[in-house]
Order: sequence, then structure tokens, then C-alpha cells
Amino acid sequence: MTQYFFGTAGWSYKDWEGIVYPEKKARNFHPLIFLAQYINIIEINSTFYRLPAIAISLSWTKKVENHPDFLFSIKLHQVFTHKRKDFTQKDVDDFKLGIEPLRARDRLASILIQFPWSFVNTMVHNDYLIKLFKLFSDYPLALEVRHSSWNSPDFFKLLTELKVCYCNIDQPIFRNSIQPSSISTNPNFSYVRLHGRNYTNWFKKDAGRDERYNYLYTKGELEEWVKRIEELGKKSKKIFVITNNHYRGQALTNSLQIKNIISGEKIDVPYLLLKQYPTLKELVKKLKAGQLDLFEEE
Repeated sequence: MTQYFFGTAGWSYKDWEGIVYPEKKARNFHPLIFLAQYINIIEINSTFYRLPAIAISLSWTKKVENHPDFLFSIKLHQVFTHKRKDFTQKDVDDFKLGIEPLRARDRLASILIQFPWSFVNTMVHNDYLIKLFKLFSDYPLALEVRHSSWNSPDFFKLLTELKVCYCNIDQPIFRNSIQPSSISTNPNFSYVRLHGRNYTNWFKKDAGRDERYNYLYTKGELEEWVKRIEELGKKSKKIFVITNNHYRGQALTNSLQIKNIISGEKIDVPYLLLKQYPTLKELVKKLKAGQLDLFEEE
């Protein structure tokens, strides 16, 4: 039976205060412990900016010890994906060591290898990918590319042969943007990342992180992706669905909505999030009464 994992990209956002997290917190409050009540996977973004530390990875596993199915996806450091030069074997070894507690305790969903839109399909880049895959071949790998030049049967065949999971993404579609898809290249797991569709700020040079990912998916947009996610569920044992439209808790809102549609089960929603978003707020009474569909009309 296919297992579905729904979660957000990161959890440390100041703009989640008072929207996702309570403004007044208990002494032992931690965002990860709080979120694990509602979702079952988190994508760690901090490892893109700094190499993971073994002590921190160990602390993450302890914080979710009451949730045996909870997983972490770890974004690969930018030295491997954006700089792509001057890294050493020590960098590789240090990254692996830093996430070892996650793998040792069966908490590692995958290493997410994310390349920028400017990374296009060339022979040189193909060779680089193969080299990178070999360096981390003993780990579950998911690859995100954003340029349409990668939409090639030969490329997907290569990923299948190397057992690398292709990451199906949603992003603002411009001329050379890769399209939404339901492609599976690894029978063990498939990966979906929803970045939002903020066309105005996606390629705007002076747009900050919050501006670029400020987007709330509509019911129709989510239902398009539910169909793709369910298609992936016929091809892979596990499906990881990550929402990256993080601004003001929108990622958690959409993640819970997708979870509700696919599972067909009543879900728990943080009280503050219900207050923030009318889509959810209008259904507080219905949820308490046992309604199963967050989108059900009066």
C-alpha cells in the first residue's frame, strides 16, 4: 500500500508567529514538535546554506520520537548544486556524517538535490550530475531541475537506471520552465514540490524570499496536483509532497488541504491557522462535527 507524506519546506519563519505558532509559547515549545502533530515530513533547508551538524540532526530525531513515521528530507548543500566547484571529499564526508542520525534511525526520506533554473541540459551538466550521484549513491536521492531542456526521455531513463527520483515541481511557467508532471523514476519513492505561482516576483531580482513564495493555491489548482500525486501513488511505494509557498503559513494550509483530499479523512488543523484563512475558518464547526472534506460547500 502506498504511503503518503505531506509537509512543508522548513519551519523557521518569523511570519508564522501568531499564524501557525502561538505568540505566547510554553517553555518547552519547539516548532518541530508542534508541526509533527499535523504533518509527517519536513524538508530541511538549512543544510543548503551550512553543512549539517550531527548533534542537530540527532536533536531532530529526538523531537519527533513520539511520531514513528515522521521523516526528514535534507537539501544538499549549495556548494554541490549552485557553486559546483572547489568542493572536496571532506565536504562530501562532512555532509554525510551530519545526517547520519537521520539515516541510522530510519528518519531520512531523501537527499534533495536542487539546481537553479539556469542549470540547463548539456553534456557537461549531465556528466556533472552522474558524478554527483555517484558521490552520494548510498543515499536515497531526489533531483529537482527547473529548466524545460531536462524534459527528455533519455534523461528520465538515466535517472531510472541510477535510481534517482525525479522531483515533480509546480512553479510559475515561463517560456523555458519545466512543466508540471507525474514522472516516477524510482519505484521506492516519488517527490513533489509546490513552489507557488507568484509570476510577478519569481524572477524579479530584488524580490526577497517571502515575496517570491507568497502564494496560496486554490481548490482547482490543488485538485490538478492531487490527480498527479495519485498517479505517482500507482508507481512508487512512498510519495513525498512538500509545499514551499511558506509565507504566512500558506504552505501548511495547502499541505493540510492536499492531505485531506487524498486521505479522505478528518484532519487536525492548528487553531490559529483556521482563524487566519477563510478557506479553513469557515469549516471549524464542520470539522468538529466530523466533516471529512475541507472544501465541502454548504
